[in-house]
Amino acid sequence: MGQEFQIMEGHMGDYWSQVTSAIDIRAYLPEYIMNPVAHESQPFLPMGHDEEIQGFCLRSNNYENKPGEWNTLELICFENKILHIVNGHVVMVLQNSRYINDGESIPLDKGKIQLQSEATEVFYKDIAIRPLEKLPAEYTAYFEE
Repeated sequence: MGQEFQIMEGHMGDYWSQVTSAIDIRAYLPEYIMNPVAHESQPFLPMGHDEEIQGFCLRSNNYENKPGEWNTLELICFENKILHIVNGHVVMVLQNSRYINDGESIPLDKGKIQLQSEATEVFYKDIAIRPLEKLPAEYTAYFEE
């Protein structure tokens, strides 16, 4: 089980649920497509295993650089709050990461970080992981009701 910050050309920052995971995402269901779309102005919608909305959500917008140029991706996780950031733009606001075990919802707040290749060539550089003592101030408003 796990949560996925999609790293794929044309879909940088999308969300995919893995196995029995679920999460709440600020998103809406547009009438013209079948998938929810993330947007910071929307309420949190539960998605994933045992939820009405299955485990996929499109990022709010495409902030990818042109093909051949480097992209900067940030995944901020602090307590139950998560942000997907592409080239300095917040593309998804998530919270309450969890997995379902025998019908019980269990917080998914630790584990491995895995980088994917999406079955194609990919290059990573300057990977840094650092602990946070608090959520950076510029992001707290994303989680206010």
